[in-house]
Amino acid sequence: MNTKKLLFIFLIFTCFQMNAQVIISDSAAVDTIKKQRYWSVDGQIAVMLNQAAFSNWVGGGANNLGWLGSLNENLTYEKGRNLWENIFILNYGQNTTQGIGTRKTQDVINLSTNYGRQFSKSWYVSAGASLQSQFSHGYEDGNNPEAKKISSFMAPGYVNAGLGITYRPDDNLTITLRPANARFTFVLDNELQTAGTYGLKNNGESFLMQFGFYGNALYKVKLMENIEMINTGTVFSNYLEDPDHMVLSYNMLLKMKINKHISSNITLDLLYDHNQIQKTQLKQTLGVGFAYNINNGVKRSDRKDSQFWLKK
Repeated sequence: MNTKKLLFIFLIFTCFQMNAQVIISDSAAVDTIKKQRYWSVDGQIAVMLNQAAFSNWVGGGANNLGWLGSLNENLTYEKGRNLWENIFILNYGQNTTQGIGTRKTQDVINLSTNYGRQFSKSWYVSAGASLQSQFSHGYEDGNNPEAKKISSFMAPGYVNAGLGITYRPDDNLTITLRPANARFTFVLDNELQTAGTYGLKNNGESFLMQFGFYGNALYKVKLMENIEMINTGTVFSNYLEDPDHMVLSYNMLLKMKINKHISSNITLDLLYDHNQIQKTQLKQTLGVGFAYNINNGVKRSDRKDSQFWLKK
């Protein structure tokens, strides 16, 4: 994926987030009069950098420069018994090493939405959907474009959609369980549409549907001042075929705020998907750079209309 396209994508989402912030800020005056505010935005837009340079260094090494652009936003609407949560995660990074060339280090598209209608304290009947994919090609040998291509945009692409219940006692914990969930696998790259690739049954197929149980948990914890950890875990089991071959994933984002505009982020991803490879996949990144944090709107813990258990 070329640099111009990446910059264009991140510019669009940056403008979107800034416009969202303005809208929420402008609505604050009206909300003050009405004593009601239902939207909240919490997240971060960041550009992280890493670099190493060598000259006559006996220990050896190669000059390299890397960058990572990320958008991680949570847009939530709460009013009365209604809860609507939207999560946007977009990450892309590259590293250029002398003598080797440019390789990508991070490539994530993860979008999700979940609507719930409260039926008991902290419990909601819910319906939701999510999309996971990547921006550019992935290669077998460390993203070497001369090696065999193993992935691309929407190859695979995963869409989950289903009905279930959501448990959300506060802003830091959300658990969604869907006993009725459809999982769609898309492989839209012709070169990768071969039998067995990502679970496809026949050559030339571009689509696989599974039906089963889906679970998702999001837990945020403040470890100390200016250090926050966000943990996300998911599980899917296919009722129709090999239910023991569960898809398991875990993501950890550790945000360490240095000052208003400088942050350090550490990410850790673990994944097991029998239809990809029958091994546990691991990915870890570390970056320091510029971050724009957004925290607008009134959270559940500050709003009396959500604290129904305090009402007489």
